[in-house]
Amino acid sequence: MIAALMAMLVFVLAMIALEWLQLDHWLMSIILASITFLLLWLGIRFVLERFIYDRIRLIYKTIRSTKLGKANKRRLEDNGDIIENVNRDVEQWAKDRADEIELLKRNETFRREFLGNVSHELKTPITTIQGYVLTLLDGGMYDEAINKKYLLRTAKNINRLIAVVNDLDEISKIESGMMQMNFTRFNFSALVKDVFEFIEIKANKRKIVLHFSNGFESNIMVEADQGRVRQVLINLVDNSLKYGTSGGTTTISAFDMDENYLIEVADTGIGMDQVDLPRIFERFYRTEKSRSRDLGGTGLGLAIVKHIIEAHRQTIHVRSKIDVGTTFSFTLAKVNGKKAAAKKAE
Repeated sequence: MIAALMAMLVFVLAMIALEWLQLDHWLMSIILASITFLLLWLGIRFVLERFIYDRIRLIYKTIRSTKLGKANKRRLEDNGDIIENVNRDVEQWAKDRADEIELLKRNETFRREFLGNVSHELKTPITTIQGYVLTLLDGGMYDEAINKKYLLRTAKNINRLIAVVNDLDEISKIESGMMQMNFTRFNFSALVKDVFEFIEIKANKRKIVLHFSNGFESNIMVEADQGRVRQVLINLVDNSLKYGTSGGTTTISAFDMDENYLIEVADTGIGMDQVDLPRIFERFYRTEKSRSRDLGGTGLGLAIVKHIIEAHRQTIHVRSKIDVGTTFSFTLAKVNGKKAAAKKAE
């Protein structure tokens, strides 16, 4: 519109100039004025389009910088459809922001649940300890029938409190990247034997048989952090004993999977519902059948297990069936396997 008005102004000025020069050739005058009008209109349009294009291009660059970051910002092509590109990227930007908002909402829900669970796990033993101590202070300490019993229960709850704090500290270190991994080569069979000996008394009390299907004499060489893998096995076997059934079994098996070993810890316990499986590795999550704190545990064992396995750049999965049992399976790098060699190179 502005270009057209300016062109018309030039045309009028040209006609006035021709009149002032008293030219009789009107045809020539009209042609000259028309050419002047066309050239000016094209020139002004070009200037305005470049003015608008440069500013839209600047906005587009800003959007791309915000979306991809300076390291990934791609060069804009001058012959592209800048309006279409801006529209597409603004829509993508809006979608990304909506996804981020949804993620923040989920994280906020998880944070509230986590704080509630931490509060409950700490409050329960503290309240119990307080009750026992007050009872003893009110005269119970002089009653031999209850003073030792209450002190033993107090000690039990203190140990539970210490376990929760230690596990929280452990998982905090893992998630913040402060956990140092010490990769070594060791025989997995020997480690299983050590874990079984460590937890044998508890298994006997529960009347659950511990079994290693490969045999302790087998040579299963893996490359991993031996101390951390031991922690994983203890947590998984201890979990199987808590929710196992008297007369049942807990079996550890190792399967050769080319560059990895697939490790399985299977029990014949109460099992879990399928709806619980996606959340079983969440901190403090307990299935409905195991909500009672009488079984012990901090509710952080499986979360720690998952973090340790992922720190090895491996994966862990679970399958379960009610009244049949549960099987946890994870992978460990085989000595001289590709993944083990990659870890060693790092």
